[in-house]
Amino acid sequence: MELQERIEHALKDAMREKNEIKRDALRMLLTALKVKEKEIRRRPAEAEIQQTITNLIKQRRDSAEQYRTGNRAELAMKEESEIIYLQAFLPEQLSPEELEKLVDEAIAESGATSAKEIGKVMKVLMPKTTGRAEGKQVNELVRQKLGQ
Repeated sequence: MELQERIEHALKDAMREKNEIKRDALRMLLTALKVKEKEIRRRPAEAEIQQTITNLIKQRRDSAEQYRTGNRAELAMKEESEIIYLQAFLPEQLSPEELEKLVDEAIAESGATSAKEIGKVMKVLMPKTTGRAEGKQVNELVRQKLGQ
């Protein structure tokens, strides 16, 4: 089954279960996918859908953090619950060891030797990690490796 169809089926299930948080998260995701579809004038590919989900998760994390600093724990918990439902549609996340191995391979492949060449490494690495690791985490690991 295609990813977008899985999301639509999950939305129907959430409505049947009367799970409001899941329903709202999936509606928001489908709306973002419709916007993406209009933007690119075709149905989004799996990788584009995964990128959209990743962006929404990042937005939810930022919102949860802001709610926590504003002493709104109930809203932060809602955002974190939405993250869990959205992550279910992403491929399995890379373990730290797997990510480190991919970073080492990308550094070797790009021939980067200094922190000034992070862009080269990221260009090689991001297609391999999209949806499986957070960009910020990947970037920090690359910086750490090239900074040695």
